[in-house]
Amino acid sequence: MPTAGPRCRRVALLVALSVLGPSGCAGRGGCAGDYCGTLIFVTGSEPDILLPPLTQTSVGRDIHDQIFLKLADLGMSMTTVGDEDFQPLLAQRWQWNGPRTLVFHLNPRAHWQDGQPVTAADVAFTFDAYTNPKVASPSAHDLRWISAVTARDSLTAVFRFRRRYPEMFYDAACRMRILPAHLLRSLPGEAWRTAPFGRAPVGSGPYRLVAWKAGETIELAADSTFFLGRPHIRRLIWRSAPDLQVAISQLIANQADALEFLGPPDNVRRVRTAPQLTLYPYKGSNYAYLGFNLVANGDTARPHPIFGDRDVRRALAMAVDRAHLLQSVFGDLGKVPPGPMPQLSWIWDPETRQLPYDTAQAARLLAARGWRDSDGDGIRDRHGTKLAFRLLVPTTSSPRRQYARLLQEQLRAIGAEVDIDEVENSVLMDRARGAKFDAVLGAWNPDLSPAASIASTWTRAGFGGSNWLRYANPEFERQVERASTAGGRDAARAAWRAAIEILNGDAPAVFLYSPDNVAAVHSRVADVRIRPDSWWALVRTWRIPADRLIDRDRASGP
Repeated sequence: MPTAGPRCRRVALLVALSVLGPSGCAGRGGCAGDYCGTLIFVTGSEPDILLPPLTQTSVGRDIHDQIFLKLADLGMSMTTVGDEDFQPLLAQRWQWNGPRTLVFHLNPRAHWQDGQPVTAADVAFTFDAYTNPKVASPSAHDLRWISAVTARDSLTAVFRFRRRYPEMFYDAACRMRILPAHLLRSLPGEAWRTAPFGRAPVGSGPYRLVAWKAGETIELAADSTFFLGRPHIRRLIWRSAPDLQVAISQLIANQADALEFLGPPDNVRRVRTAPQLTLYPYKGSNYAYLGFNLVANGDTARPHPIFGDRDVRRALAMAVDRAHLLQSVFGDLGKVPPGPMPQLSWIWDPETRQLPYDTAQAARLLAARGWRDSDGDGIRDRHGTKLAFRLLVPTTSSPRRQYARLLQEQLRAIGAEVDIDEVENSVLMDRARGAKFDAVLGAWNPDLSPAASIASTWTRAGFGGSNWLRYANPEFERQVERASTAGGRDAARAAWRAAIEILNGDAPAVFLYSPDNVAAVHSRVADVRIRPDSWWALVRTWRIPADRLIDRDRASGP
C-alpha cells in the first residue's frame, strides 16, 4: 500500500527471466555484451494507475519512475532542504533569480518516447495538471506554495513561489514527474483517472512500457536512445507473488536475483545461508500504524461509534505494548516511531512525547467513558454495544499479519474484541479511501518532506486520498504550517516535534514500527546502489558484466 502509501508496504522481487531484450542482442545467438539481462519485480499488488499525478501505490511509483522523469532528483544524502545535493535529470542546470523565482534550463537532448522533444511547455502543463481540481491529484496540496510555472522559451521553465521556505527547490524539482503536453492537453481533467494513457503511458525516462497484462505482469524495456545513457538491464518485469515467504524461497532457490525487503530477522538469516547472494542493509523508509477510522464505517457524515471518542482512542493506544510487538516481529531490525515518520526522516526525534504503555490507566479511562463488562464475557460494552471492531490487514504483508494477531491478544486483555479481515491490497485501499472500515493496519513509504507527507496523510488536505482515518484538528494543522515554513533546520525540527505531540495526544493511530531494511542481490549484478527513499530509482545504473552473464541473461525472445 502507499505503504498506501502513502507511500503501503509491498514485497518487491527481482527475478531473472528468459525474455527478449530490445536491442543489443545478437539475433538467435542471444544477447552478448554490456546491455543484457532481465529483472522481474514480484509484488503483492499491481499499480492502481501509471499516471504520476494520480498514482498512490508504491509499486505504481516504482514503475512510473522508470517511465517518467523529474526535473532533478535527490542525492544519496536524502537532504530536502536547499539545492546542493540534487542530481540533474530533465533539467541540465538551474539558477535562482531573486528569493522567490527559480529557473530550470532543460537538457536539449531530452525527448519523449515517441520522439518529440521535452520542452518547458511540458513543465508548465504538468504544473497545471497537478494543480487542476478536476484532475484531483493527491499531490496538489504539496505544490500550494508555487504560484505559477511558465515557459520563458522552449528550454527554460520559470517557477514563482508565494513565499520563501526551506524546501522550495525540492517542491519544484521533485514533486512532479513531467508529462507530455502534446499527448494529454486535450484530455479533460475529469477523464484523467480512466484515460487509456494511465495504462499505456509514454514518458521520457530510461524504460518504456511494453505490455500490461491485468492481474499478471507489467513489462518495461530499456530505451536505447535515453538521453542520459542507455540502461544496462534491458528488461524489467513486475509480477505478483502471494507473500514474502514465497518470494524469499524463489530467491534462495536461485530463481530470483534480488529482493529489496527481507523483513524480520528469521528471513535475513534464511537468505544469508545462500552463497550466491549479497546482503545490502539500508535505512528504513517506511512506517506502519494501527489506524482508527474517526467516521462511521461507510458514512463520513457521522462519527464512528467507538473511535469518534478521543478518550477511547487514547485508552486503546495505551493498551498496546509497542516495544514488545516490535521485538516479537522484528527483533533488533526496527524501531518504534515517535510519530508518523520512518527512520530515514530528518524530523525523527525520540524525545517526542507519546502516550505511555499503561493498561491500568487504559482500563480506568474506558470505565470512565462507560465501557464496562456488564455480562461477564470479557468484552466491555456500553448501552448494549460491544467494544468490538474489525481490523483491515493486507494479505501481502507478513509483518502486518503477525502484528494483527498480537494486537488482537493485547486489546482483548483490556476488554476489546478485534476481528481480523485479511484482504487483497487493492481491496484494502478501496475500502480505506471510501471510509468503509473500522480500523486498519496501514503502512506508508512517505515523501521525505514532512511538510508533504504529514499534510497529505494527517490533515484535511488528505480527505478522499491518503488521510484514510479522516483525522482533523485545526490546532495540529496550524502547527504543521508553522513547521513547514520555519527558518533553519533546528527551528523546523522543534516545530515538527510540537506538531507531532498534538497528533500523538489525539491518538488517531498507534505508530507501531519502522523497520531496518535489508536487501539481497545476486552477486553477478554489479554497481548495485539502493536509495532508501525509492528502492529502484537507480536500477538504470545497475549492470551484469559480460563475464558474469548466465544463460537466462543472454537469452533472446521472439
